[in-house]
Amino acid sequence: MLSKRIIACLDVRNGQVVKGVNFEGLRSAGDPAALARRYNVEGIDELVILDVTATIEARRALADTIGRVARELFIPLSVGGGIRTEADAAAAVDAGADKVSVNTAALADPALITRIADRYGSQAVIVAIDAKRETADGRFAVYARSGQRAAGRDAVEWAREAESRGAGEILLTSIDRDGTKAGFDCELTAEVSSAVSIPVIASGGAGGLDDFVDVFTAGRADAALAASIFHYAETSVRALKEHLRGRGIPVRL
Repeated sequence: MLSKRIIACLDVRNGQVVKGVNFEGLRSAGDPAALARRYNVEGIDELVILDVTATIEARRALADTIGRVARELFIPLSVGGGIRTEADAAAAVDAGADKVSVNTAALADPALITRIADRYGSQAVIVAIDAKRETADGRFAVYARSGQRAAGRDAVEWAREAESRGAGEILLTSIDRDGTKAGFDCELTAEVSSAVSIPVIASGGAGGLDDFVDVFTAGRADAALAASIFHYAETSVRALKEHLRGRGIPVRL
């Protein structure tokens, strides 16, 4: 069995890491380069930078922030937020990103996924899906523009299409669980993981060590992403990986 990956997420606004609940109420969590340095030493497997207001403000992810973080790392770095065109993707890669994450722009122009994959390879393309449970029918609806607008797409169907267009990974965030520390949405994660053959990164809701156990088993995730519990030192990467290994889940120590 392949090792499960632990990924730290830096939600960045105006050059600072922020964190909120359900995509709202953002508060400062520190300097991105300093946090990247710490996670690199602690043994995180990958790092993601999401410029959380880039799409709303119609601007590119900040190249200087990407560069400062990339200089601290010897692990893969993914960048998302404001990646609307091939030129935006190229700017992120030139600044130091190994992968780019597309969301709103891919919903508007799904062929963007293929164009970036053709240029850099599918391994460099992540399609981020922000999903919310629809109470009427229990399905999961996709939201665009940092969770502000319903996209009129079903999360499972959109994940399948993203894979067919060349995505190498899915970054799946539960808007309902984001920042709540109530645990990952394992039902959502399992539905998407079962529908595609590419890796699915679970995001939204990590609050304790057993939440990761659950999402790797019941949720069938290939990787799990967290922010708050790492930023505020509620647990360490090493402690989490030892906990997972003790429960038979393969990780890189």
